[in-house]
Amino acid sequence: MTSARDELAGLDPFDIFDTEAARLDRFFSSLDEDGWNRPSRCDGWTVRDVLAHLAGEELYNHACLDDDIDGFFEMLEHEGVRGGFDGFNEWCVRKRHGLPVEQVLDEWRTKNGETRRRMRALGRDGTLHTSAGPYPAGLQTFHYDSEYATHADDVGAPVTPDETGDRLDWRVRVGMFVLEEQGSKARVERACERLQVQVDDGLTADLSPEEFVEATVGRLPAGHPLDAHVRGALRCLA
Repeated sequence: MTSARDELAGLDPFDIFDTEAARLDRFFSSLDEDGWNRPSRCDGWTVRDVLAHLAGEELYNHACLDDDIDGFFEMLEHEGVRGGFDGFNEWCVRKRHGLPVEQVLDEWRTKNGETRRRMRALGRDGTLHTSAGPYPAGLQTFHYDSEYATHADDVGAPVTPDETGDRLDWRVRVGMFVLEEQGSKARVERACERLQVQVDDGLTADLSPEEFVEATVGRLPAGHPLDAHVRGALRCLA
């Protein structure tokens, strides 16, 4: 049986990262004040807040690249940041709230550009030093790919019809890989153009690729009929 990791072999995580970063950059560059202040799909965050989050998390990304995770956590301690990565994310947004949006955009654009260049230079099998320990740079980049695609959707960044199919396909493949990697109770199989999900306790679900991706990133609408236990088992990228 082909593993979910094997399915990633034909994908270039660095090209995907560049594509999703460019999508966000184009979108952010097009916004006026009303656009920046529009609510995003992230609860309680405006589009501007999503940008602040992306800019701030480059502190962590660069700490990984610099093999300075200890320094990163010392910085959080010094700043009084509590609550793990959720607390860090909120701090990133607060820290940039009073800054001109052009400055925050430039910060994100510059620092993320460096992250993408350095990740590509490490290569697929290079080692990145994360908070969970050493991890392949290629696989970490797939996580970044998913996050950027998710936030692009959160803020409504356009996806052209020509991109939609391939974009959905790699997101399904990454979701299946991460579920397998995390030892999720959810087992997922492709069946024609659907995803068949079975959870250890016997619960099953039949999802479209779009629903599956939304489930993995925690973006299914509250009123979606998917069983809450299955929903929880599938959430692996949020």
